Amino acid sequence: MTGSNGNNKQTDILIKTEDLQKTYQMGTELVHALRGVTFEIHRGEYVAIMGPSGSGKSTMMNLIGCLDTPSNGKYYLNSRLVSEMNDDELAHIRNKEIGFVFQTFNLLARATALHNVELPLIYNGTPSHERKERAIKALQAVELGERMYHRPNELSGGQRQRVAVARALVNNPSIILADEPTGNLDSATSMDIMRLLDELHKKGHTIILVTHEPDIALHAYRVIRLLDGKIASDEPVPHD
Repeated sequence: MTGSNGNNKQTDILIKTEDLQKTYQMGTELVHALRGVTFEIHRGEYVAIMGPSGSGKSTMMNLIGCLDTPSNGKYYLNSRLVSEMNDDELAHIRNKEIGFVFQTFNLLARATALHNVELPLIYNGTPSHERKERAIKALQAVELGERMYHRPNELSGGQRQRVAVARALVNNPSIILADEPTGNLDSATSMDIMRLLDELHKKGHTIILVTHEPDIALHAYRVIRLLDGKIASDEPVPHD
């Protein structure tokens, strides 16, 4: 499956933004982090968001991930207008619709890999027997079934990121949102994690990758480049 499949049916639009703007007050200065961003992402796409420091890509990720709300404009996720939701509604959307993979892994140090993966299910009230079953399945999907009772300090950097990917998958989210997922990894381990994301995309997952590394962005099938809070380019990435 490729992201640029040309299928433009409304039902396939997973993300839609209209004139998205974000302004911050920094002391006496007004910072325009996003200056009117409009795009659509279809179900099953693999999209990279790129841009230099200060381009607005972190702000964009926070808005897509429902970690923040825009100052102006609209953001639809699964046909729902999330840009006007309150904090409780946004928390529900984050837990149900979005699987996060962070550069710093964000794992609980004292918890096993299994418990770390179970966390989103604990938050949404999934019964314990079902939680364990789904967490084991997610760890097996990232080839870590044999390490489920290891704690983060007993795992390599690549294995920790795999635990983070399993945690992102466990709720069967609409989007896997990966923020610099290889930022803390060496080049060989980075390729390992990117191969895993490639596999997940082939299985039909929608992946949004925020990165400043061109070689990492080439794994996606479409690259949106931000500059000074605006879209500088939005182009498909050819794959053999």
